[in-house]
Amino acid sequence: MQKAQLEPTAFAADECQQIGGSFSANKRGAIFLIIRPSKPDDAPQVAPLIDIVFTEMEIPQLMKVPKKTLYSVLEQAFLLPTYRYGYPQMLVADQDGQIEGIAVGYLHEQEAHIDDALKPLLPKLGLTPNSSLFSDTETYAGEWYLDTLAVAETAQGHGIGTKLLNAVDTVARARHAKVVSLNVDQQNPRAKKLYERNGFLKHGELMIGSHRYDHMLRPVVGEEV
Repeated sequence: MQKAQLEPTAFAADECQQIGGSFSANKRGAIFLIIRPSKPDDAPQVAPLIDIVFTEMEIPQLMKVPKKTLYSVLEQAFLLPTYRYGYPQMLVADQDGQIEGIAVGYLHEQEAHIDDALKPLLPKLGLTPNSSLFSDTETYAGEWYLDTLAVAETAQGHGIGTKLLNAVDTVARARHAKVVSLNVDQQNPRAKKLYERNGFLKHGELMIGSHRYDHMLRPVVGEEV
């Protein structure tokens, strides 16, 4: 799978017009935030951010797995190029070396086999290799699907989610997709408002696990739908 070439985008407290929004300075002075493709050595920092979504989804198979064990498996899986949460599918928000947020996405055509690479690691979680953590269809033909958007709790409220949302169009366009899609839990109206402010509109509903989600779409900038 070809990785989209996304050049790192840097933001300072007084220079953040490229993607939009602002990121306030802390007591140490200017804060520099870079949206960049993830790389293998990001693994220890991204595992807890992936788990934010796992916790919200209340995945039954993972609820009793110790965090240390889960993070270890996620770090190993992150190195697998074709896995859902493998590094080629991820953008990170990097603030002076600290990863504060992630965006994970892929084309609809990849969904059917996006978790195959994880199967050899499932026994480490107490599951059989044929187990499935995600058995529901989440995306549809023609879409570049934003599977996960997560921001560290301590970094929320600074526009990091918006910067990541703006950056994904570069990846989707490089994959020749005309729309970006995502699913938002109907029990999370705050997240839905964020997506609506960033141009996403509801186009349907679906079940993922035990939760009902709104399926939302936004045209890729520079592409005709």
